[in-house]
Amino acid sequence: MSRARRIRRSMVAALFIAALFLPAGTALALDPVFSTYLGGAIRGYDPVAYHTEGKPVAGKRAHRIEWKGATWSFASAGNKALFEGDPEKYAPRYGGYCAWAVSQGYTASIDPDAWSIVDGKLYLNYSLGVRDQWSQDIPGNIAKGDVNWPKLLAGK
Repeated sequence: MSRARRIRRSMVAALFIAALFLPAGTALALDPVFSTYLGGAIRGYDPVAYHTEGKPVAGKRAHRIEWKGATWSFASAGNKALFEGDPEKYAPRYGGYCAWAVSQGYTASIDPDAWSIVDGKLYLNYSLGVRDQWSQDIPGNIAKGDVNWPKLLAGK
């Protein structure tokens, strides 16, 4: 075995061993918006439609914008304009991650059909069953989520 190859193998082994001993607090920061590779933010659904139509509506390629590092899709130019005018009003809380999971201190993906609007804010959940669980104590879960969300964003 060549000297260069031995050095490379030693470096890889050292990096592997070092990774095993990294403190747990060195987790990577979380992406601020839940998005998928193909669907973009909140699986390609229009966040404004939850507020204006009272249901999940898939966004269209013709009505997309970039915001907070994610691609957001809208069902119409009008919904896109509403979002651009006040994205914080229409964007889901906790970056579109499952509200129940955030209340418990972790993140999870979402089902666009598992949603609630509380005090004018959109909350998404992993599934309809999880939404039912989250709904059993909405004020308490929002309070816990509001405490946990900054920590999750920071990777703590």
